[in-house]
Amino acid sequence: MNMAKRARHVALAAAMAFSMLSMNAVAQEISDSHLKAAREAVAAINATSDYDVVLPQAAQNLKTQLIQQSPNLVDLINQTVDEKALELASRRADLEQEAALAYARVFSEEHLTAIAEFYNSEAGKKLVADGPIVIREVAKAGEIWRRGIVRDLSNAVGETLQAATNSQAPAEGNNQ
Repeated sequence: MNMAKRARHVALAAAMAFSMLSMNAVAQEISDSHLKAAREAVAAINATSDYDVVLPQAAQNLKTQLIQQSPNLVDLINQTVDEKALELASRRADLEQEAALAYARVFSEEHLTAIAEFYNSEAGKKLVADGPIVIREVAKAGEIWRRGIVRDLSNAVGETLQAATNSQAPAEGNNQ
């Protein structure tokens, strides 16, 4: 049993090492122009914009927590948290780099260029700005549609079964 567990651990470690080497190989195969196209596409589609709030929210939450613990240190806490948050702000570029690599691994340089061109166009900008509104509206319509389909299917099956049951009821009564 212990030997099987060790074998699984060795296999898992080997798989992880292979996957890390494969990812490094893929990263090395991505040209500078391909990565540049990926960065442009990531920027055009605002791929990482949802993460803009992470650091400010974390700083605010930390301030609230620390001030509750030590209300007499409000000024020091605010100043320190703000300073340290500003020091960490440069790490936002790490996320942009990882996002660009993720897109570069999946899309060709040509595709990324086309994506960036579209999303930098008026239509693309409109899609980025208003797409979430449309998605919410489609989700609402989809849910209303889904409920209608479920209701209508249930009603149709119920009517058919009821009709079948009614037509069999007299026949069953005649057999008795």
